[in-house]
Amino acid sequence: MARSVSILAAFVLTGAILLGILHLSAGDAASRALGLSLALGAVFGAVLQRTRFCFFCHTRDLIEGGDPRGVLSILLALAVGTAGYVLVIGAWLPVPLPGRLPPDAHIGPVSVALAAAAFVFGLGMAVSGSCISAHLYRLGEGSPTAPFALLGTTAGFALGFFTWNSLYLAVISDAPVVWLPYHLGYAGTLGATFAALVLLALLALRASRTTAEPARSRPLDISGAAHAIFVARWPALVGGVAVGVLSAASYLRVGPLGVTAEIGSLARTAANGAGWLPDTLHGLDSFRGCATAIQTVLLSENGVFIAGLAVASFAAALAAGQFTPRRPTGRDIFAGLAGGVLMGWGAMTALGCTVGVLLSGIHAGALSGWVFLIASFLGVVAGLPLRRRLAGGRITH
Repeated sequence: MARSVSILAAFVLTGAILLGILHLSAGDAASRALGLSLALGAVFGAVLQRTRFCFFCHTRDLIEGGDPRGVLSILLALAVGTAGYVLVIGAWLPVPLPGRLPPDAHIGPVSVALAAAAFVFGLGMAVSGSCISAHLYRLGEGSPTAPFALLGTTAGFALGFFTWNSLYLAVISDAPVVWLPYHLGYAGTLGATFAALVLLALLALRASRTTAEPARSRPLDISGAAHAIFVARWPALVGGVAVGVLSAASYLRVGPLGVTAEIGSLARTAANGAGWLPDTLHGLDSFRGCATAIQTVLLSENGVFIAGLAVASFAAALAAGQFTPRRPTGRDIFAGLAGGVLMGWGAMTALGCTVGVLLSGIHAGALSGWVFLIASFLGVVAGLPLRRRLAGGRITH
């Protein structure tokens, strides 16, 4: 695609997003919530694409390339978002009394099922080459794997609905829902979280095998500023700060960040319409997380958020000249479908993914977020050899 055409298309898409936000914001309260969700999703998508923010890729870059910058950006996002959540939740619930959880926060049950689901999710990230949120923004870059990964994720959700009742009755129903402020208070939770993140940052820096590249400065003029914003990759730490701030802002105004509720709801609606779902999904709708539901409305807040993410990241890729589609190979298709099924089953069983459970969960002070972080990391480590084989020995994004 010609550069001028790409830039024009980016302007058109950006204008469409802005018009959509203005149209929705002029309606009733429900419509205004959709408008805000669209705006937050668009900013989130642009940040992800410009900073290349991806839980799997950042982890792999550290393990295989010795580059800690991406992992440090994740840890910074966790720190910033946790501070923001404490401010918000502390205003709503000044005293964290047992029996009361903060509204809508992603605080899930802690069980062996959660650990297994997170491990499988990490394995799926490694096989497919990205986390779900990264596949969403890589759609706009013309990724040959992303469409199949998202299709596989939908199928994985359907598979998760079939196995849910057995797991629920065996382990999930009696699993504790652990909110750390109950036990540590807000200050203790914030201190413990920061201490854990600092420790992980030191471990990441210790594993570093890269040297800092000299910055290539451009003239401080309009052209240089435009290149830094729209073409050059933003610093990883900028992405960490932005994701953390967006997470806290989203929780304050709309709800916790998450990217799987809409995918899961579509899978649940389709499976229910085909008569494939069990008559009852025990306890599923009573838990916190990226909740799925039978679709009864055309637009949902999470659906609009995902649309904003995908369209804005597409516009950002076009502006940067990073829309580079290619025909998928058999390996691309297999990796996407297989990894997507693993991620879909893991996300359904864990009640969310790296954004909904890990990011939003840790921000909220949920022990389930930390369990997901550890188990998914182990899944990534176990899946890296498979990824190398599928990629033909190359480290690919």
